[in-house]
Amino acid sequence: MSALGTVRVACLGAGYFSQFHRDSWARMPGATLAASCDRDIAKARATGLPAYDDLRTMLEAEKPDLLDIILPPVAHAQAIRTALDCGVKWIVCQKPFCDDLAQATAICAEVEAAGATIVVHENFRFQPWYRAIKAVLEAGRVGALLQATFRLRPGDGQGPRAYLDRQPYFQRMERFLVHETAVHWIDTFRYLMGEPEAVYADLRKVNPVIAGEDAGYILFDHPGGVRALFDGNRSLDHAADNHRRTMGEAWFEGDKGTLTLLGDGSVHLRPFGRLET
Repeated sequence: MSALGTVRVACLGAGYFSQFHRDSWARMPGATLAASCDRDIAKARATGLPAYDDLRTMLEAEKPDLLDIILPPVAHAQAIRTALDCGVKWIVCQKPFCDDLAQATAICAEVEAAGATIVVHENFRFQPWYRAIKAVLEAGRVGALLQATFRLRPGDGQGPRAYLDRQPYFQRMERFLVHETAVHWIDTFRYLMGEPEAVYADLRKVNPVIAGEDAGYILFDHPGGVRALFDGNRSLDHAADNHRRTMGEAWFEGDKGTLTLLGDGSVHLRPFGRLET
């Protein structure tokens, strides 16, 4: 950390989603962007930051306080190990974390052994509609929560060019629906209803150009008899002017009422037995 208490942040990865990370860091008091690294040096230079195409070179030259890893899972482990080897003590890593549970467990052990801290960038639980839903549930306004459903309907998965203009590696992910996308709602369900006690999944592939599944159902049993359903299909859409705002619609049903999340981000409470909210 600098003498003025400002955290110097270096970013690894300058693809589509990195713009949102950089924008957030730029608006955050106490943080300053130090550099950008991407194997495509043109992308790194396009950020307007000191640019590198090699992670170790960037870390040794810039000595940032924090490394923000904005890469697909396949690149996480090596990037984290390089950062640890260069003495970085604070790391933020984009979700989904690593390739599998065994790799993630090993990486966490290495981080702990190095006396470093790593945070997985999982942010859907902080969206304002889920914060509002949490407050209503905790206030008991739906009574005893019995069921929850989220229907993923971003409408971006049709045709041979699906995802190529934004995040082309989506086409090559072998566990696409769950590992890349549903992980958002797995974490959000944990936030709203507690750690699941059982999970069942029925997955399929709709678009043949996608390597992994892009549709399916995941059923969760949560504490207290609450059952939740993630119903995902990236080839279908929902009523919204921006399909990426909520990426779908949700229902939280209790014995005293039902909460509905719509595509515009609004949350509506319909008391049990009533026709309207």
